[in-house]
Amino acid sequence: MKTLKQALLMLALGIVGLTSAAAETPVEATVRKLVEPRLGEGVKVDSVTKTPYAGMYEVRIGSDILYTDEKAQYLFVGNVLDSKSGTNYTKQRTDDLSKIKFSDLPLESALKMVKGDGKRVIAVFEDPNCGYCKQFRKTLAGMDNITVYTFMYNILADDSKVKSKNIWCSADRNKAWDEWMLHGKAAPEAAANCNTPHEKIYALGQKLRVTGTPSVFFADGTRVPGAMDAKGLEARLAAAAAPKPN
Repeated sequence: MKTLKQALLMLALGIVGLTSAAAETPVEATVRKLVEPRLGEGVKVDSVTKTPYAGMYEVRIGSDILYTDEKAQYLFVGNVLDSKSGTNYTKQRTDDLSKIKFSDLPLESALKMVKGDGKRVIAVFEDPNCGYCKQFRKTLAGMDNITVYTFMYNILADDSKVKSKNIWCSADRNKAWDEWMLHGKAAPEAAANCNTPHEKIYALGQKLRVTGTPSVFFADGTRVPGAMDAKGLEARLAAAAAPKPN
């Protein structure tokens, strides 16, 4: 069974005859019928939309974006940029597709840290064995006027769940997390009957397509994968808080 990436690579190299994908108008429906069988068993095209540039059609599979022509003769894998303004239309689109509804996050299953007035809010998926997460915690330690919800997303090592359980079951979860992430001081062993939200958070991360840690979600629903420095985080917090144009 071909994976999506394998199928796209073959298509890009001209190994598989091309055809494209999906949706509302008769042309879009034809494109969907042509391309979908070529993308691998079980791969479903979510939508096909005509773009305002170069007569191309956007083929969307989850949050992945491809492009094709009206006859589905060619498939384009990559970013579409405006040569004058430098705008990356593909990135804008994928950023929009990866947005979440922040209020839907199960914040009761996260660690909560409030600094200063706490008005600026983010949620972070982190693994206790993640070096970049520990680096990001140092950045957060220097921030003020922020609320941080931390979802312990155990995906990196067999003992990630054990470390997270010990921290979750500590008398002061936030202190235990910081002691481990910032100072390498492990939390005491948890009682066997202490329950954790591990399965719930793991399912949530999979649903949101969180493939690495840290992954940062902002109040406006946007996300940034990977660690951020203080300057970058401040900029994204400001952008998330800025009023949106009508």
